[in-house]
Amino acid sequence: MNPEKAFGITLKKYRGMVCLTQEALAYQCNLDRTYISLLERGLRRPTLNTIIVISESLNIKPSEIVQEVEQLLNEHNKSEDTGK
Repeated sequence: MNPEKAFGITLKKYRGMVCLTQEALAYQCNLDRTYISLLERGLRRPTLNTIIVISESLNIKPSEIVQEVEQLLNEHNKSEDTGK
């Protein structure tokens, strides 16, 4: 798993927790809905500014997103190391 994919999984999780559509999140962040979709599918790399703006709209700290991404990457790497 790459960082972009881990970010996408995390973004989708947190967006779902606050019951926002991609369109609603995009509007709040002044981003395009297709960009949110690309981020969630791991096809785009978010900038630091994008992470900050998104986290503000989701009412979480940017560090929470980054920590979750790091955790997903670590879990994935551990499972690859053990052959799972």
